[in-house]
Amino acid sequence: MSSAQARPLLSPEEIAVRAGLEAQFLRLPVRGEVFAERDIRLRQGAAGNSMRDYLLLMADVVRAQHDVLQTYPTVKLPSAADIDAASRAGMPLLPVEHWPRDPAWREGFTRILDAVLARLPAGPARDSVASLRAADVDVIERQADRLSQNITFGLDFAAAPFIGAALQAYWTHMVIATQELHGKGPIAPFGRIDDATRCPCCGGLPVASVSRIDPGQGGLRYLQCSMCSTQWHMVRIKCTHCQSTKGIHYQSLQLAAAEAPAAATAVVEAETCDECGSYLKIVRMERDPHVEAMADDLATVTLDLLVSEAGYQRHGANYMLLFGDPESPPDTPGSQGDGAGGGG
Repeated sequence: MSSAQARPLLSPEEIAVRAGLEAQFLRLPVRGEVFAERDIRLRQGAAGNSMRDYLLLMADVVRAQHDVLQTYPTVKLPSAADIDAASRAGMPLLPVEHWPRDPAWREGFTRILDAVLARLPAGPARDSVASLRAADVDVIERQADRLSQNITFGLDFAAAPFIGAALQAYWTHMVIATQELHGKGPIAPFGRIDDATRCPCCGGLPVASVSRIDPGQGGLRYLQCSMCSTQWHMVRIKCTHCQSTKGIHYQSLQLAAAEAPAAATAVVEAETCDECGSYLKIVRMERDPHVEAMADDLATVTLDLLVSEAGYQRHGANYMLLFGDPESPPDTPGSQGDGAGGGG
């Protein structure tokens, strides 16, 4: 009997191409689902987690984000001319770093803080949030500028999760409302941009990538935006920072404590790149269909610590928990509390 030559396994992307299918490039957030699903997943992840209290606090923040998003006030949206210009330039239509924020984002910020204060017991965390609620508008706007531009100089890490939550609600609304307004126009409002590592809608950094299990396109990998929650397709086994396909490895908490077969069941892994020394987590729906990129990323901070100790630097952001130290004293009253700060 003649021996058959072994054939390499095809990636989901290659299978799709051979089947004449084209991967859906963008998956835009859905108003009634994006924060509701994150809220549920955070509460699930809190059980037995060493960060239980913080995860539940962030779940309350996310629940408030959901309520804010359902009744968002009217804000200025990009025009057809803006869409054409962004498309021609290969740039995101709603760039977080440059788009002039509508003052309405601060209304959402206040609503989020009020909702959290209504649930927080007396203590340092509540005092911190109350101080942030009373902060000057100019101070809040400066902190929002730093956060939007990924500047740690003078950033208040205690205030960042709450300011970030309001910015997320604002930009998520902007993406949804813009699609509703211009989605049937001659030029799609959102599409591919020149920088494949950034969100095509707002230019935000990814929080993590998601291996999806959608019917007919299962196994495709999408990056999820840390700001507007848009997901965009990127082929697997490719660095999300330098886009190299060499030196890609996967690390997990199970791998640190068990043999390789056990590690193969890890729901969350860190995809590391030896070429640029960066990493980003990947959450796998095929191992748990209820994963949510931002919630699962937050619930696995221990994995960040282990990978960072190995010398890798995170590519991406999670505004619910930012790692690092401000390079100058923050100017927000919320920095005085100890219940809302962090890493990411």
